[in-house]
Amino acid sequence: MKKIILACLASFAVVATAAPISFDFKDPKGVNAVQFHLDSLLEPISGSANGVSGMVSFDPAAPASTAGTILITANSLMVSNATMTEHLHGSKWLDVGSYPEITFELTSLSDAKTTNNTTSAVAQGKFTLKGVTQEIAVPVRITYLADALGKRTKPGNKGDLLVIRGEFTVRRADFGIQSGQNEDKVSPEITLKVAIVGSAPKA
Repeated sequence: MKKIILACLASFAVVATAAPISFDFKDPKGVNAVQFHLDSLLEPISGSANGVSGMVSFDPAAPASTAGTILITANSLMVSNATMTEHLHGSKWLDVGSYPEITFELTSLSDAKTTNNTTSAVAQGKFTLKGVTQEIAVPVRITYLADALGKRTKPGNKGDLLVIRGEFTVRRADFGIQSGQNEDKVSPEITLKVAIVGSAPKA
């Protein structure tokens, strides 16, 4: 019995002192994407952006200490209509030539609750779009998958995965995107849905 107790204590000590793990969100499979939707009166518009990258530091023993930045390449935002995509990238809308990145810098997690390997929380951070930065709060679910890298990529690859899911809405007027214009065709609100995975390879 004494040996069992000592083994449990040792295991707990390893977890408690585990260092944060750095996860890379530039997906080698090219699957990561952020979905966006503008539900206007005349023309509901949906699209996606696959130019996702960034680094997130996650400690399985202390999920609330999660920090990092997720970036989206602005010219990777696409809708099914090529002309509308061109307008989206243009100077009157996102002006991707002048503002090539959309970013979310995570500054803290609040109300973090962990069940098994998934942490539900509110991600507080700085969201930057078209050169304007706003403080926002995003409900998220963060799932830590230890030793799962080989299952997603190539058998034999060692490492962990971190899956981040969340959904939030911003107003385009807050970011200087055609405020008050064309609201019958382009909703004043943009809903973004995030479901992305980061990897942390092990030697």
